[in-house]
Amino acid sequence: MNINMTLIGQTIAFAIFVWFCIKYVWPPISNALHERQKKIADGLDAASRATRDLELAQERAEQTLRESKEQASQILEQANKRSAQMIEEAREQARAEGERLVTSARSEIEQEVNRAKDELRAQVSYLAVMGAERVLDASVDEQAHRKLLDELAAEL
Repeated sequence: MNINMTLIGQTIAFAIFVWFCIKYVWPPISNALHERQKKIADGLDAASRATRDLELAQERAEQTLRESKEQASQILEQANKRSAQMIEEAREQARAEGERLVTSARSEIEQEVNRAKDELRAQVSYLAVMGAERVLDASVDEQAHRKLLDELAAEL
């Protein structure tokens, strides 16, 4: 055998092998590599999107928490204002009720004083008639002298 023919045969066999690999073996491997590369890129994009979404969610949660705290403080402030207002209203009502009771008591006292004065006037007029009867030793007609007795009672 001739070494040149062997080398030429091996070169032709190698060329056929390379052509076969390029034609039938390389495309599936290349496709698999491209698909794997695409999956890795998609995974990295998804991870960066997830990281971004997580950061946004955390920011939204913090903002919601701040808003909730502000709302809670406003509600507490309103409740405190309302309670102070209710206390003030109750005080005003109590003052008004106290004033009403004092006014009512004063009017009752005034009525009692007037009743007592009227009773005293009646008693004084009775005593005056009795005294006049004794002084005159005669009976004084109360009906006939009513006007005089009323004037006397009014002066007292």
